[in-house]
Amino acid sequence: MNSSHSLSVPADLKPRTKNQRHVGELSYMAMWLGDGFNIGNVTLGSSIVVAGTASMNLLQTMVAAALAISIISIIFVLNDHFGYYTGSPYVIQLRMTFGLLGSKLASLLRGIPAIVWYGFQSWTGALALNQIAKILTGYDNVPVFFVTLLAIQTLLSVNGFKSIKVVSIWISLLMSIALISTLAYLISQKSAVFIARMVNVKGTWGPTFWGFVVAFLGNYTAIFESAADYSRELKPGLSNRRRAALYFFPIFLAYGMTLLTGSLLAVVTGISSPVHAMAHLFNNNVITVVVSIFIVLGTMSTNLVANIIPPTYVLNDWFNISERQSLVVVAFLACLSFPWLLVQDSSSMGLTIFIKTYSAFLGPMTAIVLNEYYIKRRKKVDVEALYQDDKVSPSLPPVIALFAGATLALANVNLSWPIGFAVSWLVLILLRYDK
Repeated sequence: MNSSHSLSVPADLKPRTKNQRHVGELSYMAMWLGDGFNIGNVTLGSSIVVAGTASMNLLQTMVAAALAISIISIIFVLNDHFGYYTGSPYVIQLRMTFGLLGSKLASLLRGIPAIVWYGFQSWTGALALNQIAKILTGYDNVPVFFVTLLAIQTLLSVNGFKSIKVVSIWISLLMSIALISTLAYLISQKSAVFIARMVNVKGTWGPTFWGFVVAFLGNYTAIFESAADYSRELKPGLSNRRRAALYFFPIFLAYGMTLLTGSLLAVVTGISSPVHAMAHLFNNNVITVVVSIFIVLGTMSTNLVANIIPPTYVLNDWFNISERQSLVVVAFLACLSFPWLLVQDSSSMGLTIFIKTYSAFLGPMTAIVLNEYYIKRRKKVDVEALYQDDKVSPSLPPVIALFAGATLALANVNLSWPIGFAVSWLVLILLRYDK
């Protein structure tokens, strides 16, 4: 697209040219490794454990995670195609279907979960920072560390993907070492508890199992929904198969390992909060400080990759403000998300319910966006027209499909994402949207 200079949108939303793409394959994989190796995923893994006993056994947990990761990778490579080949972000992609105003409203369905996750991850990191401070100085004030961590992440985000790439590479390496070490320790030193409360548990292949598949999937549904925000930064020339590998292998390794670590940690300690569980597990100040440092780094990496960029673009689009101004607003909104309510020491079900609820809306959104791009438009898009207000008009069928899918999905949140996806796709077919 050669006329991007004439587009009346913030510079951050204009199509990325080939010369503006600085993220290579290894950096891209490291970015997703850094995103996967995070304490939020460990917490989600702990959600299968109630009162120290897993609701699914080890095999069921691994199968649920593998199914979720496979779906995540497929949706990623399908939905990243628009951003990769046009250079445009997700908020512009939405204009194809929902028009100018509709895209602004639809983008909130991606932006709000990201802000809540940003707050939750930062609160978890603040707990870890507070743990370090208590051990080293005796100072105990989680809210202060929460605000401090938000400020640090905002400053790191100012330079965009260049700084995110560097930070993610190093953090992903450190987090992989930390989590592999923790997992090895749990298996080798706590095998009796692990076998009794997870391996030998009968578990279920019924609704509970599928509910956790949806929860594991739902943790990434907001991220792959806005896949264009990331793929537009990736260097050109990669095939679909090649890009699929860039998602599958790092996510399989990092996400799979963190889910398993979280479940084992909760089984062994009976505590759902990973920060408090690790402090209880090791009961050694030096080890607790080291582990807490890794937790802080992991939360930062995840936020930089997955939770800061999407709502920043949403604010860019809504209010036509700069990226730096948007970053400050996003951090402020994260403070107002009350993240301390999602996970208690006794249970992390609040986080699971939150994931399943927003998945009820993002399942339909994924179906609508993919149907628009692949079925209706056959991957042929007039990108320049998407940036011109008078050439972007909303369509009623996608709106009907969105509300129909979300309504039925909310009726059964345990299967929210697949129900929402299937219903919305079916509605578009019945309304002959591709004609």
